[in-house]
Amino acid sequence: MQKYLAEFVGTFLLVFIGTGSIVFDNQIYPIGGLGISLAFGGIVTIVILLFGKISGAHVNPAVSIALVFSGSLSKKKLPGYLIMQLAGALLASGVLFFLFPEDETLGASLPSISLISAFILELFLTFMLMLGIFICANTSHFLKNFLPYAIGFIVFMEAYLAGPLTGASMNPARSIAPLLFSGNADLLWLYTFAPITGAMLAYLFWGLLKKIQRLNNIIALPL
Repeated sequence: MQKYLAEFVGTFLLVFIGTGSIVFDNQIYPIGGLGISLAFGGIVTIVILLFGKISGAHVNPAVSIALVFSGSLSKKKLPGYLIMQLAGALLASGVLFFLFPEDETLGASLPSISLISAFILELFLTFMLMLGIFICANTSHFLKNFLPYAIGFIVFMEAYLAGPLTGASMNPARSIAPLLFSGNADLLWLYTFAPITGAMLAYLFWGLLKKIQRLNNIIALPL
């Protein structure tokens, strides 16, 4: 239960602070795209620092699903992770809805480009995020120590560059909750399947990179 509670609290913090910064920008004081991006990148870094050693601090169904395929997360734990991530996100959006009932979007991811373009972009953003996770978690000890900051920086950069286009969700839980509370459920398919597909493609690409590395090591061996 400790792992599941960590995912619940971590996802709550991510959605409350991240999407809350968008609500804050709309309702209280204009912090702009830079401020919103810093909020997302900062809270991701903090959540990983707080809960990384407990649950891995996935706080993202797409990440959890990809890590099951990579063998880093047990299949038996996946349903619990997904349930607690969604529950934490829903609670966060529910609190924001209670505090700011006049806000129309509650920080929901809404595309300003075509749906096909938004799908491709969200897929690519999640691919890069997931690939960064694989690289930092499976390479040198030095990079592992900086994983929270590296992943937070990736989230910040992607949110800053792509936020105006798609919301730069990269996370089904982060999108599902505000979409439901703001009445934009018709976009659930986009912000659910694009991140999961991107994360799975990153898993396949990471596996290919490891195979190439092993092949190079074999070729380099002296006869």
